[in-house]
Formats: sequence, C-alpha cells, structure tokens
Amino acid sequence: MKRLLLILLTGVAIVLASGAAQARDCKGVTFPEQTVVDGAALVLNGLGLRQATMFKVNVYVAGLYVASRTEDASAVLGADPPKKLVLHFLRDVKKSDLNNAWEKGFADNAADMLPQIKERVNMLTSWMEDMASGSLLIFAQRHEAGVEVNVNGNMRGSIPGEDFARAFFSIWLGPQPPNPGLKTGLLGGVCE
Repeated sequence: MKRLLLILLTGVAIVLASGAAQARDCKGVTFPEQTVVDGAALVLNGLGLRQATMFKVNVYVAGLYVASRTEDASAVLGADPPKKLVLHFLRDVKKSDLNNAWEKGFADNAADMLPQIKERVNMLTSWMEDMASGSLLIFAQRHEAGVEVNVNGNMRGSIPGEDFARAFFSIWLGPQPPNPGLKTGLLGGVCE
C-alpha cells in the first residue's frame, strides 16, 4: 500500500511539474513555453512587463522566443532567425501612442540606422491600429522573409532586411529599452 501511494504521489508530482514547465505567467497572461517558426522549435526566453509614465502603468506583457535561452541581449540580436516577440496588451493603447513609441524606440536604440530603414519603419507604423486590452501584436523574424507582422490575428505583411530586424528587436534589447524591467524580463529575469 505504501509503495502504491508513493508511486501515485510521484506521478502526481511529475504531472504538476510538467504542467508548470509548459507555460509561464506574468500579470495573469500565460505564454506557452515553446512555439514554432519556420519549422524550428523556439523556447520562451523570458517575459517582460512594459510600464509607462512615472506612475508605472502596465501596458503590455512581452514574450520573447529564441532558439536557445540566453541572458545576453547581443546574442539575441546577433542570432540568425527565427525569433518571435509577442506583445499582449493589458490596457487600451491608441494607434498614435503606439506609433510614437515605435519612433522613440528606433531613435533611442538604432538612430544610426534610421536613414536606411526609415521607409520600413513607416511601413510598420502604417499597419498599426488601436489596441484594446487583450489585443496581440506578434512579430516573427523568419528566414529570408524579414519581420512578419501580425496585428490581432491579421497578417499585415513582412518587413525585409536583417538590418531592420536587428533595429526592431533592439527596441526591447538595446541600450535604452522602454523600461529596464522589460529588457530584464525578456532576458530571463523576473517579470514584475
């Protein structure tokens, strides 16, 4: 009887542990531990919380998927595709505010590249829309296809160029992310 109980408890512990390893949560938003892009399995590197204003208003939870986990932003930025970034909005955000954030992010982290990618930044901003709480923006860097942009389940297109992809992902992983905790979380730190 004791042996049967021990086997049963061990089985329950394994099931619970495997369920915990299959997803991670931040601010009530759950992200799967893995995803697939271009047939390649990617792992969840980390979750980060975007906060705005001096009042630290929660805007979105971001999940970064890469081929292998790392705490090194340069390794992520320099890695070959694929990689994926998912933004799950916790509040409503106007298109104009979102586009202002893109412009600032590129200027803060890729200013030297702006002249050569400006038209592609304009393409990105033209595809944006007002985001309601619960909305998703999904960006997948794909082999030879650039950064694929999905807005609330609607595929908008792909923005070509490794230079654009590096500048784009540097918004979150560059020297001046929207907030430091966001970058820390995406690189495997605590999402808070």
